[in-house]
Amino acid sequence: MKQSAVDFDLIVAGGGHAGVEAAIIAAKLGLRVGLITMNTNAIARMSCNPAIGGLAKGQMVRELDVLGGIMPRIADQTGIQFKMLNRSKGRSVWSPRAQIDKRHYEALLQDTIAKQPNLSTIQEEVVDILENHHAVRGVVLRDGSRLSCRALVLTCGTFLNGLIHIGNRKVCAGRMGEVRAEGITEALKSRGYRTGRLKTGTPPRLIKQTIDWSRTRLVLGDETPTPFSYRTRTFSPPNLPCHTVRTTPACHEILRSNVHLSPLFSGDISGVGPRYCPSIEDKIFRFSHHESHLLFLEPEWTNSDQIYTNGFSTSLPEKVQLRALREIPGLERVAFFRPGYAIEYDFIPPAQHRATLESKTISGLFFAGQINGTSGYEEAAVQGLIAGVNAANQILNREPLTIGRDEAYIGVLIDDLITKDTLEPYRMFTSRAEYRLLLRFSNADARLLEKARKHKLIEGRLYDELQKKLSATEEVITSLDRSLLPHEINPVLSQHNERVIRQKLPARDLLKRPSVSIHFLIDPSKKTLADDFEPFIADEILLEAETKIKYAGYIKRQREQVAKMKQQETYRLPEHIDYAALSGLSIEAREKLQSVRPETLGQAMRISGVSPADISVLSVLLSSR
Repeated sequence: MKQSAVDFDLIVAGGGHAGVEAAIIAAKLGLRVGLITMNTNAIARMSCNPAIGGLAKGQMVRELDVLGGIMPRIADQTGIQFKMLNRSKGRSVWSPRAQIDKRHYEALLQDTIAKQPNLSTIQEEVVDILENHHAVRGVVLRDGSRLSCRALVLTCGTFLNGLIHIGNRKVCAGRMGEVRAEGITEALKSRGYRTGRLKTGTPPRLIKQTIDWSRTRLVLGDETPTPFSYRTRTFSPPNLPCHTVRTTPACHEILRSNVHLSPLFSGDISGVGPRYCPSIEDKIFRFSHHESHLLFLEPEWTNSDQIYTNGFSTSLPEKVQLRALREIPGLERVAFFRPGYAIEYDFIPPAQHRATLESKTISGLFFAGQINGTSGYEEAAVQGLIAGVNAANQILNREPLTIGRDEAYIGVLIDDLITKDTLEPYRMFTSRAEYRLLLRFSNADARLLEKARKHKLIEGRLYDELQKKLSATEEVITSLDRSLLPHEINPVLSQHNERVIRQKLPARDLLKRPSVSIHFLIDPSKKTLADDFEPFIADEILLEAETKIKYAGYIKRQREQVAKMKQQETYRLPEHIDYAALSGLSIEAREKLQSVRPETLGQAMRISGVSPADISVLSVLLSSR
């Protein structure tokens, strides 16, 4: 790329999971990137739970890997326990998750950034945006200096006017022990942006030596773990244990009798908290019929003396937290490294962004992560990658990267953000995806490989390897067209209490039986097409082949639904249409459409408050123009 007078092609403000992905991917695409963060020692810090993946989140991490993200690779290198969630349910909701050594994760990512060509880190704070004719031209830093750039990605996390609550004690901070960011919210407001206030929380960190581990239940990961990254070659991670305990009625009574001291209930917190990750005091009121709640005691790193109390997020006074926890068997003498706390922060309602995560009003300004109202490392990371790629594509005059709801959970996430009201921190779940059977963790490569190649996000060698894997999957499926004779398969069927066959039958038809596994149909003495791959990849080839056969009818039905929706998705709406003047629409629809300004008819259909009748009227009005 030719050198120019600007300091950087792209500036990324914020060094969390969104900022890291945006900065690294843009640098790999050839841009000169400046990553500006208030503390370079805190880059990629896992400020809450020591884990990556989980329900739907694991699928997003897989998708991130195909698109060139860094999180999956570092997670594989620093994971201390790996587990596939939901194995007892349908394949569409199987989700990989890993406990992470958060110190090792942070150190490896910081080292990766330090070695990344085209990427510079600057310890400072962005407080304002420089623009010219509604286009980004640079930033103003806290010390008054200015840096020029062609594009800017804001990834401010919980730091925008962050306010920590522990009982009635309040601390201005972005997270415990770190100063908050001030200036960006005000800068955006002055340019007409709507802003809001959200809240999230974190649980106490316990001192390991004060826990009676004999009274807890041991929880290990999978004996044959599954990595996140397709780039991982050898994979034999540790399987360090977590433990569980349960809250008690006595614990609940302490929480209940002191709930008036919680800023969440007293009215001190104005921001809305996450519905699906409630505080413990919220749980005992919303789920009062439960006598106890499960808590996971998770090590924060290898040989850690600091234990994360997953499930006990709270903003109650420290003494109340401690008294309540000491009513739990095994925690009678527990002590804190740090109490739990809630944090309020500013966010920018993301209906003000395009599907590329670029501002609809300022060219070259992108948003990613919790500034968009999301929660979770994974949600932040995938937004960071999409924003970083699209900032680069805009500068390099390339086609933008957009992902549909039928292509990836990443597409579901971004579409939900830009079309639905963000009234609480957004967390991804499999239930949010109407095409979730198409969005399996095991087919992320098939779904996104060509898109990654088109946007130069995947190296040629890996592309070839994944093409070989996909071909092997199809060959396995084809091989199951062979017919099996009763004497060949009946002994296996009988062994597994399955109904025997009386005449020859294609292996594919047998596999459609719910209880028949593909492993029943493979002769262990013969080499299979999957044996040319690493064991964990071979297992995935067989899993995906089995899934495509077992769920063929359902998959076909969802693909037909997708085809019907494509027409609406590709119908682009005029950018400057005055929805308020369209009298045939309901008042609510006019207000919502005017506020969100959807890019396509498909987006308009998913805006809350816009009914199917409104869409019909809108279609007629637009076709008559």
